Amino acid sequence: MAIDRVFVEDVGKFDGQVITLKGWLYNKRSSGKIWFLLLRDGTGVIQGVVSGNDVSPEVFDLYERLTQESSIIITGQVHGDKRAPGGYELWVKDVRIIQTADDFPITPKEHGTAFLMERRHLWIRSRRQNAILKIRHEIIKAIRDYFDSKKFTLVDAPIFTPAACEGTTTLFETDYFGEKAYLTQSGQLYMEAAAMAFGKVYCFGPTFRAEKSKTRRHLTEFWMVEPEVAYADLNDIMGLAEELIEFIVTRVLENRLELLKILERDLSKLETIKRPFPRIHYDEAAAILKGADTEFVYGSDFGGADETLISNNFDRPVMVYQYPADVKAFYMKNNPDDPSKALCVDVLAPEGYGEIIGGGQREDDLDTLKAKIQKQNLPEEAFDWYLDLRKYGSVPHGGFGLGIERTVGWICGLEHVRETIPFPRLMHRIYP
Repeated sequence: MAIDRVFVEDVGKFDGQVITLKGWLYNKRSSGKIWFLLLRDGTGVIQGVVSGNDVSPEVFDLYERLTQESSIIITGQVHGDKRAPGGYELWVKDVRIIQTADDFPITPKEHGTAFLMERRHLWIRSRRQNAILKIRHEIIKAIRDYFDSKKFTLVDAPIFTPAACEGTTTLFETDYFGEKAYLTQSGQLYMEAAAMAFGKVYCFGPTFRAEKSKTRRHLTEFWMVEPEVAYADLNDIMGLAEELIEFIVTRVLENRLELLKILERDLSKLETIKRPFPRIHYDEAAAILKGADTEFVYGSDFGGADETLISNNFDRPVMVYQYPADVKAFYMKNNPDDPSKALCVDVLAPEGYGEIIGGGQREDDLDTLKAKIQKQNLPEEAFDWYLDLRKYGSVPHGGFGLGIERTVGWICGLEHVRETIPFPRLMHRIYP
């Protein structure tokens, strides 16, 4: 009697035994009295060998009816074979068709990106996209495991917010029962409140930026993890950031090496991701750009091309700290020794993948924070609750946001961020 139900990733536990697998036809080929099918079930792909001597004539004649992505159930004996993908194949005894898929649109031939994006709901079944999204899962799990092991408390931040966090020009506005509300740009302000209650916290969820950008690094909806720590300064936050990144990369190399190979990722680029990471002042980064004869103007923020030029000087993430205060958000604390600079840090991934972390120390003085809100013409009444945090037990504190999609893109070695999330939202794409 067959063992039911076994997943492809576990077939090695049943060598020599008869099992049942449930999945979809990935591909097929015939060789006279024997035909071969590739079954995928979400955990892996296995080859089934169908011989006319081992199955009924009715089963053997199913070959012509089997089409790409038809849902099937197969039963057979597990057989170890080093030549087979995964080291095992199935000597098939029975095949059942659950549903025949007619004219599956994504064939083994090459398709354009626009074609594939219109069919993203089907594209994620492919081997490459499957590998990317499993690595994304591993990265998210590593992040949670890291913060949980460090005794951080997960605190969920709201999606609807009454005011801007990262600047009013990138807000998605919506009606909230007659009042204006916005899709969150960041959970940071709420994490600051939570840090005053729990000490060490983090939130993880979707964030939204109405940026009219078509670069390979930008999405309008993306996911961030945002830790916040009470009694922490800029150096503490930089140490936390580099430790987290090293932990994530190490975990992916340990658990998802085969998936990285499917993506043909240069593993040597990831194996060098060890602490300590280089730390350079904004002025040093500006000097690199000046030496490269770019159009960069000192005092401005770095663009994507600038970040690439800076990071190309290093074989691991580089931490650029103390940007000009004028280009950073109102909540960043100024350097007491040089008020023109903010106590902030951006972590730039190597290989041209740009900023994956932005953060720093927060302004903890009530009057200074209030003056910054007024200077940027932000609605003070919307921040009354946030100012309360500076009235009742204010302490030095800081944190950062790590973008999941850029991190996935970097670790997987992808050309565009659109492949890093199951259903990407881009400036001109909200389907499917």
